Amino acid sequence: MSTQGGPFPIDRRTVWRRANKMLAALELDAVELSVALVDDSTIHGLNRDYRAKDRPTDVLAFAMREGEALAELPEGQLEMLGDVIISIETATRQAKRARRSLLDEVTMLLAHGLLHLLGYDHQDDAEEAEMNARVRELEAAARRRQS
Repeated sequence: MSTQGGPFPIDRRTVWRRANKMLAALELDAVELSVALVDDSTIHGLNRDYRAKDRPTDVLAFAMREGEALAELPEGQLEMLGDVIISIETATRQAKRARRSLLDEVTMLLAHGLLHLLGYDHQDDAEEAEMNARVRELEAAARRRQS
């Protein structure tokens, strides 16, 4: 996990633990995930350069295998799933509007980005409903205590 533009008022280790719980819930034990917590300036540049949208956004996801299934790799070898980049500044504003904690907002954005890496999208109402349901499942998995 990396940060750019911080320091940010969120515990990176907690975010990373939640990401790992989400991967486990998806039964994706043999993947590597990159998570970056950034400022609005950084995500604005990425959104402009890669999506032609000249504004900051809350989360971006860049899959390593766009539209392809995950490969079967030899035992012990990890496949790079992709990058999830979250703007902590945008997440902070959204959390305040939604009256929830920054950690809960980042968890939701992390789940959303992770699902994009797996090919989920929200181009129509049916896709959006399915993706939102999966986000809620991953949020719940991320908050579960270890047994």
